[in-house]
Amino acid sequence: MKKISTIIMLMAISVVACTSSKQIKVTDEEMDRLGITDREHLSEASKRALAWSKDLGNEWFIEFGKLEPLKGDLAYEEGVVRRDPSAIIKANGKYYVWYTKSVGPTQGFAGDVEEDKVFPWDRSDIWYATSEDGWTWKEEGMAVGRGPKGTYDARSIFTTEIMEWEGKYYLCYQVVESPYNVRVKENISLAWADSPDGPWTKSKEPIVRTADNGVWKGNEQNRFLVEKKGDFDSHKVHDPCILPYKGKFYLYYKGEQMGEEITFGGRQIRHGVAIADNPLGPYVKSPYNPISNSGHEICVWPYNGGIASLITTDGPEKNTIQWAPDGINFSIMASIKDAPHAIGLNRTADVEKEPTEILRWGLTHIYNNGNYQSIMRFSSRRVTSHVAKGEKAD
Repeated sequence: MKKISTIIMLMAISVVACTSSKQIKVTDEEMDRLGITDREHLSEASKRALAWSKDLGNEWFIEFGKLEPLKGDLAYEEGVVRRDPSAIIKANGKYYVWYTKSVGPTQGFAGDVEEDKVFPWDRSDIWYATSEDGWTWKEEGMAVGRGPKGTYDARSIFTTEIMEWEGKYYLCYQVVESPYNVRVKENISLAWADSPDGPWTKSKEPIVRTADNGVWKGNEQNRFLVEKKGDFDSHKVHDPCILPYKGKFYLYYKGEQMGEEITFGGRQIRHGVAIADNPLGPYVKSPYNPISNSGHEICVWPYNGGIASLITTDGPEKNTIQWAPDGINFSIMASIKDAPHAIGLNRTADVEKEPTEILRWGLTHIYNNGNYQSIMRFSSRRVTSHVAKGEKAD
């Protein structure tokens, strides 16, 4: 696997170096496999294809199936937002999941941001549910609630992830304080407990904050007007997920930049990582940030000594599965389509069975309408050949 990753990382260098067809050294068999027969007339697309390694295979390629509704308390409920499911773990003989919950419609930023609900995840708390089979869920109640007025998490806490480590449980999540305007900074916080049922102790302050090197232009509530954009995460840090890795704790997160632009791949969204020696921190941002060119919600898992990442929604490398042998330097392993949003991975899966085993089933959310979302179940399958109806694969 490390050999494959190295080959992929060298691809861009190889393609740039190929200024003429004579610089590309490939066998006749490889030319035939790709259907490229004229060495003297190679398009840029053919040069890129010839730079790929035939050893890449298709072990990372998957297709997602149709989303299916859940039963019990997590079935769609009018007037209620349930979204952004955490990873699924198993404890006390049951599956557990945590998620963002709020009630009521969304008014947006046009009204009174002190009183209105500006996003579906505004004025939210973190709730949790349990299940015997992963289909029928019982809502157990609130896990972590908002703080009192004036605190860093008074307005909303949302988009949580769970980590179990040495008999303790850790929830990391986003926080925002009032007023929730378009220039407000969003940070990442943490809560921990001795049981998945709580009670939960919240950190006294955020554990990861936005970079402080961007400068807004003027005082107008406009997030696109900047004098200096700053780091990739100068406006918001979102979607945290902590993984124990190589004796440390890697907190992966999504960054939004002040003055965010639309690029040829869509919104300018990238991922970063902050690393700690202890689950409670302190977390120090990697000097290699940003570690992706694309993405939205964080979806990461360990595999073969490295970390895999599903990259969705935004940017020039969206809709890919990537892998990093060191948890930082990611390379594209497969291009995919129709990936679910805000995936809650099944952490009970055998992650070493194959690269995408953890994606065989899990939870996601859908927009039932403009105001309300519900949690659904997704599934996927490996695809190694393309056959017509009634035709047998090799």
